[in-house]
Amino acid sequence: MSNHSLGEIVTGNHHCPENFPRSSESLLNPLIAESEQWAGEAIARFGGIEAVMASAYGVDAEGGIRDTLPDSPFTRRKFLQQVAIAAALTVLTNCAIPDPENPDSSPVSQLEKTNLKIGFIPITCATPIIMSQPLGFYQKYGLNVELVKMESWEQVRDSAIAGELDAYHMLSPMPIAMTLGLGSQPFPIKLASIENINGQAIVLALKHQDKVKEAKDFKGLNLGVPFRYSMHNLLLRYYLASNNINPDRDINLKIVPPPQAIELMKAGEIDGFLMPDGNAQQAVYEKVGFIYLLTKDLWEGHPCCSFAASKPWIDEHPSTFRALNKAIIDGCNYARNPGNRLEIAQAIAAPEYLNQPQSVLEAVLIGKFDDGLGNIRTVSDRIDFDPYPWKSFSYWITTQFARWGILDRQNVPHEAIADEVFLTGLARQLAKQLGQTPPTLILRDEKLKFGLFDPSEPDAYLQAQIQKHGF
Repeated sequence: MSNHSLGEIVTGNHHCPENFPRSSESLLNPLIAESEQWAGEAIARFGGIEAVMASAYGVDAEGGIRDTLPDSPFTRRKFLQQVAIAAALTVLTNCAIPDPENPDSSPVSQLEKTNLKIGFIPITCATPIIMSQPLGFYQKYGLNVELVKMESWEQVRDSAIAGELDAYHMLSPMPIAMTLGLGSQPFPIKLASIENINGQAIVLALKHQDKVKEAKDFKGLNLGVPFRYSMHNLLLRYYLASNNINPDRDINLKIVPPPQAIELMKAGEIDGFLMPDGNAQQAVYEKVGFIYLLTKDLWEGHPCCSFAASKPWIDEHPSTFRALNKAIIDGCNYARNPGNRLEIAQAIAAPEYLNQPQSVLEAVLIGKFDDGLGNIRTVSDRIDFDPYPWKSFSYWITTQFARWGILDRQNVPHEAIADEVFLTGLARQLAKQLGQTPPTLILRDEKLKFGLFDPSEPDAYLQAQIQKHGF
């Protein structure tokens, strides 16, 4: 950003930043004074210049114009402030002042650190993080990465807080939970990009194949999820609650590390689980379970896992972090191409990575699979890879945190949390550098199986869920 204040930019000469005198005559001065405290952060906070302009001028997620008249939910003062901000950003754009989240293409010699350690859980959700080592994406950006296999999400969380490694594979709700101090001391984690979308399934033990046909049949079952702060937990709760099954009363939920899920099912300690698709397909492969439901059928395009790093580490290694995130985004784009999936399955099957039969991984990545009941299904996007971190993902997660008592339901700052944790603007800029065409907006309506989630009304969505089902 320019060293000039927002007031100087809005009220002065609009030709070039160095010629911005302050004008005391502007009608916008009182608004400018109020806005200046966050002017330097505005672009990054809203996810880039395009998103700020959309917000300031009232453009909705569909590209339509929201009502911004004084008698709308926007006050007249808020409207004028938004116009002031938009005017300033118009100048910034015209004068080619760089986006704070737009990293320079730093040569390798400028990287603060090139030998890195990244923690991961051995599941298919970590595909971009894992495959980027054997397929050369880290090396492409001047990085030598050691992948460190971890046993549980608690270990990942604790390791990140202790600063033991450089970056991590995390469940997408984890950076939110850790930043807010949910289940641990508060520790600032940034979600840099989404690792995978879809890619989970509800699996039940074969003994239930004739007993469980619909949600009401889940009553009394012992079900495993990998972590309290996971999409697995939230989506299982969403499915059951939407069918009037109280997940805290009608079933028994257990935290089960993914590597242990199948053995616990064999031992009869759990009746089923909602886990990554690799675990689901392995249960079919070992003839102990069947796939009851793909989470893609609950919410197509939902986030699952993410690439994340701590704010202190990012602050100390900004160029390295951008190079690393760029490698991940590049890898995600490669993995999104179905033509590359066989190569990827071969690359990540090795013992040091997922240590699973290649046929299991091909069933997940290519999407032609046995469901455990004798049916061969073809779902090409059973798992997919789109790195763009929509902030509407965060909004939905925080509504569900509130619904299930993880957050206080009163006054949840959905927007502030998303702005603090999700590095959406940076992800967009890196994708553009790679020749990709990422979205220009940061929020979108999310289409779930049991109703639309409008991120502009997160609390109304939450209250409607509770009123309809009683929990």
